[in-house]
Amino acid sequence: MASIKRYPESLSGSSSQAYATTEVLEKHHAQYPGVSKSKVLRKIDIRLVPVLCALYLLAFLDRVNIGNAALFNLRQDLKLGGNEYNTALVIFFVPYVLFEVPSNLLLKRFKPHVWLPACLFMFGLVTVLQGFTQNYSGILVTRFFLGLFESGMLPGCYYLISMWYKRSEAQTRYTFLFSSCSLAGAFGGLLASAIGKMDGIRGYHGWRWVFILEGLLSCVMSISFYFLISDFPEEAKWLTAEEKAFVHARLQEDVGDSGGFMYFGFIVPAYSFVYFSPSIIQTLGHSSIRTQLLSVPPYACAFVVGMIVAALSDHYAHRFLFIIFSACVAIAGFAILFVEHHNSNLQYGALFLAATGTYCGMPIILCWFSMNVRGHIHRAVATGWQIGFGNIGGIIASYAFLAKDAPEYRSGYSICISFVCLSALASFLYFIGLTVENRRQVGSKGEEGKVEGGGSEKDDVFVYLR
Repeated sequence: MASIKRYPESLSGSSSQAYATTEVLEKHHAQYPGVSKSKVLRKIDIRLVPVLCALYLLAFLDRVNIGNAALFNLRQDLKLGGNEYNTALVIFFVPYVLFEVPSNLLLKRFKPHVWLPACLFMFGLVTVLQGFTQNYSGILVTRFFLGLFESGMLPGCYYLISMWYKRSEAQTRYTFLFSSCSLAGAFGGLLASAIGKMDGIRGYHGWRWVFILEGLLSCVMSISFYFLISDFPEEAKWLTAEEKAFVHARLQEDVGDSGGFMYFGFIVPAYSFVYFSPSIIQTLGHSSIRTQLLSVPPYACAFVVGMIVAALSDHYAHRFLFIIFSACVAIAGFAILFVEHHNSNLQYGALFLAATGTYCGMPIILCWFSMNVRGHIHRAVATGWQIGFGNIGGIIASYAFLAKDAPEYRSGYSICISFVCLSALASFLYFIGLTVENRRQVGSKGEEGKVEGGGSEKDDVFVYLR
């Protein structure tokens, strides 16, 4: 009887898996007798994931710190009236959306250890310049170039991770990377509360120091990342030749074919939260410094819960239901904010639900889609396309919470709820489509002739739907 072992997710990245016979394992042990899988994974985890998390934390911090800076007289100093602040937010997404795919292709051409630190240095420099802007035109120009240089960060990091891990291992690493967003939100609030106390030094208001100091941090760190970021497995100097061959062989088994609206639906509430949560908290009656501090706990909660959900998703090799769970939590949070406008404690608690649901669901969707795409170039394009298309939602988010709607922001909350529902619907349709495709593949493999235990005599692999 042919026994079976767990094989990572195939087309149905939600709950389906493929299984290979024990003979495949025995063949690999014979080919690489001196290689320990756990040791290799530990080396990859230590050398790859923390560095990318630190990189993306800085990127996200420079992208969203305008929400913190807005509490320190940014609008007044730049004389931003009407929806001009919202327009300054939205212009970031024009180059960000357009250059995601080209940036991933350039990353492949110039190598990650060159391309990613170069982008980090450039958007750090632009962030510094943002601190010296004097008018509306200046903030528009700097936000445009910030979007241009940041366009390759998230898709580049996800693409790089996808070329190191099998699908059954990727979700926890994807979520750990994406949780850098949560950490950036928390760290940004703490940092802004400290920097805000520099208000008036050298004649600069606190918002200028937020941009200047955080941008300088990115520029300085970019130099170290040139030496710390690892390229693709075949180029890693810290792996032995046998370990490189082992990593290549196990990834060759783990291939699949491929859902932009899923990610798109979560992007709107995600950016709405990160850009406007400080303003929302301030409407509850807190000072600017206390608002910055109170913005930290919801992100910390999102990080902890997100990691737990990711671990469970990998453990059960299931994506779809965890996405739906996250969507329900986010909807509950935004629904409370929509209907409750008098109990400040309940409103603040609802921010925890909104942040947790939103930041739990997004990395699962990214992992589900990108890990179902085969090959270097296809995966680079697909990951860049999904994130680029999804970030069109950032344009909508920039206009979701308008000053005229404060303090209730009913239209903003209703927009967030609607787009989370869109994401849940798209995820359901994606799940159905992949399930149908998996059943078709199982049927086609079955016609080739089955061995006992359910495998195919031709390739000894079949798709299993849980």
